[in-house]
Amino acid sequence: MNATMSSGGKDHRKKRLAYNEPGHAHFLTYSCWKRWPLLSQDRSRQWAVDAINRTRESQNVAVWAYVIMPEHVHLLISPRNRDYEMRRILAALKAPVSRSAKAYFEDSENERWLTKLTVQHGNRKTFRFWQPGGGSDKNVWNSNSIEQVVDYIHANPVRRGITERPEDWPWSSARAIVGVDDVPLKIDKMDLL
Repeated sequence: MNATMSSGGKDHRKKRLAYNEPGHAHFLTYSCWKRWPLLSQDRSRQWAVDAINRTRESQNVAVWAYVIMPEHVHLLISPRNRDYEMRRILAALKAPVSRSAKAYFEDSENERWLTKLTVQHGNRKTFRFWQPGGGSDKNVWNSNSIEQVVDYIHANPVRRGITERPEDWPWSSARAIVGVDDVPLKIDKMDLL
C-alpha cells in the first residue's frame, strides 16, 4: 500500500491520508472556496466537466459516477494504472477549473469576484476557486460500497431539493445510468473489483 500524507503546508489545515492502492476506486469530494456556489452556472459546470474528461485521459482513470452541485463536486473514479498518485489526479481535476475561472473574471466586467476569490498569503496573492487541500478522498474496494457511493452521489440534487429524481439533474451521471444519451460527460463501464 502506498500512502501519502498531505497537509497543504500550514498546521491549521486538515491532514489528508491518501492511499494509492491498486484496484481501489476513489470517492472524491472537493468544494468551492468558502463553499460559495461558484458552480451554479452552466459555464463553470462545463469547466468542471472538461477537467474531469481531460483527467480521464491524462491520468488514465475511469469515471464511474459524478455530480456537479452548486458548491462542490462528487466523483467516483478508478485509476487504471497500477502506480498512480491521487495528488496528481486531484490537481488535474481542480487546477484547470481555477485557471478558467480566473481568466473569465479577468476578462469580464465582474472584477468583484476576482477580488473576492483572491487571498493574501504573506507577500503573495493567490486566486482560490476551490477550498485548499485535497478535499475528501475515500478508497472504495467492493461492489456493495461502490453501489452505495453511486447512489449517494446521484441522490445529492434530490436531498438538496433541486430535483425530484436524480436523473432530472443534467450535471450528474444518473442520466447516463438510466440511458439518456445527451449528457455533458460520458461515464465508463464499471469493472467491478
